[in-house]
Amino acid sequence: MSIEGDVILVYYQGKPSVYARIELIEPDIKKDWYHLTLLILTVPARTVTWILREEYINGAPFTMGGTPMRLEEVKKLPLEREREEDGGKKVPGKPATVIPFKKT
Repeated sequence: MSIEGDVILVYYQGKPSVYARIELIEPDIKKDWYHLTLLILTVPARTVTWILREEYINGAPFTMGGTPMRLEEVKKLPLEREREEDGGKKVPGKPATVIPFKKT
């Protein structure tokens, strides 16, 4: 099951629509249903609470008002990138270049 703090991608009508962060997962009074509070990462950001089953939180398709929806966890990228040298030995990748923003 996804956990609080996970970033997800919300699919609306089969297409990726918006990113959100899971803020809170609480059990509903109905067995096997949960209150899923999401911080929708838009400008301005907003909070919504949906009542979903565990399988919907984990990526199974569902509908809201007849509209197809799906949640997909966003995988975290590794912080340290590695590149392969000749011989298969892995060495740390080249560090990123910082480009300052200066007024001209």
